[in-house]
Amino acid sequence: MPLYENQELKIYNSLTGEKERFKPITKDYVGMYVCGPTVYSNVHLGNCRTFISFDLVFRYLKHLGYKVRYVRNITDAGHLENDAETGEDRIAKKARLEEIEPMEVVQKYTVDFHQILHQFNNLPPSIEPTATGHIIEQIELIKKIIEKGLAYEANGSVYFDVLKYNQSKHYGILSKRKLEDMIANTRELDGQSDKKNPQDFALWKKAEPQHIMRWPSPWGVGFPGWHLECTVMSSKYLGESFDIHGGGMDLKFPHHECEIAQGEAAHDKSPVNYWMHANMLTLNGKKMAKSTGNNILPKELFSGNNDVLSKSYSPSVTRFFMLQANYRSILDFSDEALQAAEKGFNRLMEAISLVDSLPESSKSSLNISKWRQNCYDAMNDDFNSPILIAHLFEAVKMINAVRTEQAKITAADKVVLSETMHNFVFDVMGLIPNANLVSNQDSNRVEKLVELLINLRKKARDNKDFALSDLIRDELNKVGIQLKDSREGTSFTIKND
Repeated sequence: MPLYENQELKIYNSLTGEKERFKPITKDYVGMYVCGPTVYSNVHLGNCRTFISFDLVFRYLKHLGYKVRYVRNITDAGHLENDAETGEDRIAKKARLEEIEPMEVVQKYTVDFHQILHQFNNLPPSIEPTATGHIIEQIELIKKIIEKGLAYEANGSVYFDVLKYNQSKHYGILSKRKLEDMIANTRELDGQSDKKNPQDFALWKKAEPQHIMRWPSPWGVGFPGWHLECTVMSSKYLGESFDIHGGGMDLKFPHHECEIAQGEAAHDKSPVNYWMHANMLTLNGKKMAKSTGNNILPKELFSGNNDVLSKSYSPSVTRFFMLQANYRSILDFSDEALQAAEKGFNRLMEAISLVDSLPESSKSSLNISKWRQNCYDAMNDDFNSPILIAHLFEAVKMINAVRTEQAKITAADKVVLSETMHNFVFDVMGLIPNANLVSNQDSNRVEKLVELLINLRKKARDNKDFALSDLIRDELNKVGIQLKDSREGTSFTIKND
């Protein structure tokens, strides 16, 4: 029986503003779409946090036993500067500045995006479609919306008629805005006069002579509007209505609002059941921005080659740090926070390496079953990774308690503990141990070495050589190994920093 049969998952739905019990449209199957990057520059850490958040969602849904089709697009055309409907295409501008072809820009930064997410141990999506690969489908959807009377052609461009749509639907349903309260853009913009209303948005834009990326259409040579590609690709690969749509909080309006309007207009149904939005990442309490210098790229973080942090941090430690906050919370990136995360990460990995060597008893003094369900309860509560991490550190305490014989565990419970730790730390959270952490084999060697020194200390005490006995104890203590004498003999613990 799949795990989801007895685990009640709740997801915070941005559309309703409430946590709702997750019920997929099709039994056993989840369709999930996440807005991917516009590939005109190196992926930044804020983007990475969003994709790590939805990788966690993807991994947990798979862990629960669902068959998940995860679609994440690549925007390689149609995204104009400042998310506006005028100006240069971001990719075309980069191509002009670097004096290369637009598709060279796309290839360069798509490769960078994939390499960085691979280092973060993100699973690849099931399908990764591109905007330029779906121009025909975008044109066909525009025709359909025009036929419904909810779009119009003007001077070679096509616009979505927001006011007409709003007569029967609610434009603003996701962002909780009222159309009458929306303030029109007062700047004089090229092409603005072609619209019936300032709130209307482009489905197709006429290409001016200097515009590099252009395709033929029934309305003339042009390029698709930025919002259109996601409606086209999500409906093509997941259906006209699907389960989960994710993205950054900054996409809620207008991008996702426009997606809802396009889907409703084209298919006469709500396109998405659960809208999920990940929050932003700040650096030292301020918004990350290349223009202010308050910014750091993943490669600079991993190498330590930056002016922001005191040292380098591994991708897995950085991922662990990001998962210490709920995906809907703002997370501040700082040297102090990363150092604390690194210590916690190392403690967690060390404890996991010790599980198999724990002594077994006929009875357990620990409630492993309850602890296991607590881990699931955390993830079932809108993928609450910080609460999950808190429960994992409860397990760290339990492991150390059993190791020092302050608690007991049966062989069966040890198996459950080991499997649960592995499932949540590696499969669900996607963490991987750092190469410089002590391995199980090395841990066993350390244990044998300490036992040898304990035996030498015992011989020294038997020979009344207390100076040598105390020296061995004190030197071990200096390197974090604490001895404890009792009637049964001498045991030791390795202190955490």
